[in-house]
Amino acid sequence: MPFTPHTEEDIQAMLTAIGASEVADLFDEIPPKLRCGGLSGIPEGMNEMSALRLMRERAAKDGEPLCFIGAGAYEHHIPAAVWQLATRGEFYSAYTPYQAEASQGTLQVVYEFQSMIAGLCGLEVANASLYDGASALAEAVLMAVRANRKSKSKRILMPLSVHPRYRQVVHAIVHHQGIELIELPLSSDGHTDPAALAEWAGQDIAALVIPQPNFFGVLEEVDALTDWAHTNNALAIALVNPTALALLSAPGEWGELGVDIACGEGQPLGVPLASGGPYVGFMACRMSHVRQMPGRIVGRTVDLDGKPGFALTLQAREQHIRRSKATSNICTNQGLLATAATIYMAMIGPQGLQQVASSCHAHTRLLRDRLCAIEGVDQVFARPFFHEVLLRLNQPVAEVLRDLAAEDILGGYDVSADYPQLGNALLVCATETRDAGDIERYAEQLARIISRTGQ
Repeated sequence: MPFTPHTEEDIQAMLTAIGASEVADLFDEIPPKLRCGGLSGIPEGMNEMSALRLMRERAAKDGEPLCFIGAGAYEHHIPAAVWQLATRGEFYSAYTPYQAEASQGTLQVVYEFQSMIAGLCGLEVANASLYDGASALAEAVLMAVRANRKSKSKRILMPLSVHPRYRQVVHAIVHHQGIELIELPLSSDGHTDPAALAEWAGQDIAALVIPQPNFFGVLEEVDALTDWAHTNNALAIALVNPTALALLSAPGEWGELGVDIACGEGQPLGVPLASGGPYVGFMACRMSHVRQMPGRIVGRTVDLDGKPGFALTLQAREQHIRRSKATSNICTNQGLLATAATIYMAMIGPQGLQQVASSCHAHTRLLRDRLCAIEGVDQVFARPFFHEVLLRLNQPVAEVLRDLAAEDILGGYDVSADYPQLGNALLVCATETRDAGDIERYAEQLARIISRTGQ
């Protein structure tokens, strides 16, 4: 909201009308021991002019550095029309579309979003209203446990090649529900070796998570992994980058039968980095599993006059408003981000998305070649990759990144805290927004820093 419309007199008048002495009385059902009390460290409120000045000053401190960080959030070009349309009042202030007769525009946009995601994933149905990629994966795990009637174990095989933050989020959400996450080892070339699954063959496993590409940008052996899951009565969960799907095979085509569930982060589809969010998750699945799918599902139908219309379908209203009765408590309205993603995909189309993906891959290859030409820099994994690549430096990555930041270059993501066994490893990424000049500038500064600090 741009301003708070109620004066102190307004608030007091409303409290008097309902017989309350202060706003805190409205929350007296919450036990005192559960209340946090005051918020320390929160400054006094500002007027509009002061607040705008403060935010401009903070934004200026961020500057406009060259960004070579990927690791799950990517700087892509977003056509100006995307957010010009997404921030129209009809979309920007739209509420949850429970009443179909009053929400046809919103429902149609969500339906188009679902159709595009289902097409990208090669599956029959998709949903909307997932928070982000990490929680989408957690919801996919919960869904797989519900949907796999052949399994009673609640055990999920989770490769170490899955994004470490995603693994943490999944654990936080599912571990109190009796679900066991079994880590699969990382091979020496940065992927999940299908042979490593041999010890789990024939055991009761609910699902196998398959990232493509994985956290390091490495391409997994998705066909073999998917077939292994189905051979062992486990469901296959694909965790995918939607941009990569413009070039790589769709999850619905992996192996003999395709995966059961696909999910991921929709941020690459027209959503800015925005200091980490808000983002939007997506999920698609086979029609046979649709009743176990969380979030909103919009269907297309016709009215009594034969005119097309849209409505929430296949789920009871309790899915969104009664937590104890819901399949999963996904009830936020992520419609604005889904709207932006829909406009983005509609504007650039299949060929445009393929061009973006091809450009990202070409630029990352150029970045890899240029940086590995520097003495003290080597590629860690020699497998095919997309979008990003892991490099090993001959000195601590944190210090190198600090020196690069001083030159207005965000040089990548230091993976040493998450994967200490990989040593001084740096994950770098170059999207379509980077050009040869940007890459050359990065390489020159990195060479200078390594040469200077290596002496």
